[in-house]
Parts: sequence; structure tokens; C-alpha cells
Amino acid sequence: MIPIDCSVDFSQSLAISMKQFLLPYLICPACLPAETPLEVRVNQMKADDIITGELSCKKCRRRFPIKNGIAILLSESNDYRAVGQLRYEESTMTDRYLWSHYGDLLGLDDYGDAHTHWAAALSCHPSLPSFDAGCAVGRLTFEMAVRSSFAVGCDLSHGFVKAARRLARDGEMTFSLPQEGNLRESFTLTLPESLRSDTIEFVVADALRIPFAANSFSQVASLNLLDRVSYPLAHLFEMSRVADNENASFLFADPFSWSPDVTPEEFWLGGTTTGPYQGRGLDNVRSILEGKGNILKPAWSISRSGTIPWNMRTHCNHCEVIRSQYLVAAR
Repeated sequence: MIPIDCSVDFSQSLAISMKQFLLPYLICPACLPAETPLEVRVNQMKADDIITGELSCKKCRRRFPIKNGIAILLSESNDYRAVGQLRYEESTMTDRYLWSHYGDLLGLDDYGDAHTHWAAALSCHPSLPSFDAGCAVGRLTFEMAVRSSFAVGCDLSHGFVKAARRLARDGEMTFSLPQEGNLRESFTLTLPESLRSDTIEFVVADALRIPFAANSFSQVASLNLLDRVSYPLAHLFEMSRVADNENASFLFADPFSWSPDVTPEEFWLGGTTTGPYQGRGLDNVRSILEGKGNILKPAWSISRSGTIPWNMRTHCNHCEVIRSQYLVAAR
């Protein structure tokens, strides 16, 4: 068991608190590939959940704060300053992602049904946990939570994690987007009862250094993230590491919008005419999952694949349609 030193304060009845069910799974992201358990010191709690405190590693002596219920599990204090990452801390970006993730729940006629398709691609593991990497504002994590014993989502964006945790706490949220020029349009998002769950958590973490022990999850997902990380192959390795070796499923999707501003070209897993990963990204990801290079052990079997379009709104007359190619894998 992980030792807990509690100084309990129930004064913050509306605070969002970190679920203690995560504690046995956590490891130090800075010590990877070694898996060193973290110890927790609790300053404030509400019921059985942690509001403020600290996670620490005895091996490297790094400390990871828990602030307002959010565990910040970054190997370096400036991880959030990765190339292009600061724009994901802007409230306007959070609002755009809320629209993108939950537009179907707002009754929008022209929104589409991407998340219906994502949810249909998930497996049901009612007695086992799930993990959503690059969860943004959490729609897929909510879908996973009602199909699992619990679900945890991670993202580098503090703003995204705050929004997802607030929605988990309150069940509703109001946000706005530009309508035209300086005019704005407000939206009130109400989470349906079918997606509400006490067994959900969100943390700030890096998808290249996932702070969970090997074989922790029966279901893992990475949606639209691979082309946004600096080392895509390391991300696939990390996703495979935290997934169970048996009876596990993996939902992967990406538009493969490779950019040297985010990922050095030599690390791309597609989109080039030379090198070990020349050709199309989906073909390369498939072959890596299936065992190419003996990188991922055990290998995965692909059960289905396809393409799902999803939307990102700028203003009421400008909506970008993005096509993500996906794979559903199992082992």
C-alpha cells in the first residue's frame, strides 16, 4: 500500500478532488523506464478524495503537486511549454474543444456523429480500468468510464483537464464561441445521466512518459494525438506498456497531419518517401502494432479499421472537417 499522511480539511466542499483509486497505479514519470511507485502526502481531503497534497519519488526525489484536486505528473516542470502547447492553455481553445467533443449533446444539426462512432469502437470491461491518452476535454474518457471499473484521462493541457474535471463534478458547463466578429454564441452543455460516473479521473501528464505502471489497463485509447507528440514511436511504446498483456484492447486514431514544427521529420511514422517508416502513417502504425521490429510486446491483432470525420469550429460560418484514420486492436 502507498503510505498516506493526512491532515484533513473539509472546508472546501465544492473543490474538485483527486480520486484515491489512482494511487496504487501511479509511478514516477521521471524514472521511466524504471517503474518507481510514488508516495503521497495529503494536506486536504473531501470524503475519500484528495484536494491538495503532493506525490513524491524516493528514488529521484522529484515531487509532483496535487493542486485543487489535479495531480500534475510531469517529468520536468516545463513539459507544458512543449512546442505549440501553450495555445492549448487558452480559454478559446478549451471552448473549441468542448464544442468538438460534445456538439452532439448540444442538438446541433450540422455537428456530425464522430463520438458515436468512437464510442461504438470501445470494448466493455466492466470490472477492469481504462486509460485515455491526450484526452483533451474528456468525451472519450466519459465513454470509457461507463464501460470500465474506472477510467483515467491524461493531457498536457491544464485548461483541458480543469474543464473535464469540472464537467465530471457538476455535470454541466456553459461556454461560448465566436459567432461573427465580436459577437459570441453561448452554449450550455449538460452531461446525460448515461455518461455520469464517479469512477473517472483526469490528470496532467505527458503521453510520452505515462505515469502508470505496466499492464495497468484493459483498454487504452489514443485519439488524434500521434502527430502532436515529439516522438510518435515512444508514444506507441508507452501505450502498449500500460496496457495489459492479455485481454486488452486499443483504440487508435490519427489524421497524420505531420509537421516538423511538432515532430522532427526523422521521427515521423509516415508521410515520407525514404526511411524505415516511408509511406502512409496508418500502414506503418498497423505494422508496428502487429510486431514490426519487435518493438511492442506482445504484439497486437487488428480487428477493424476505417475513417471517421470530426469537426472543429472557429465561428458559426467556419468549421474545419478533419478525417482521422483508426484501428481497433486487441491482444
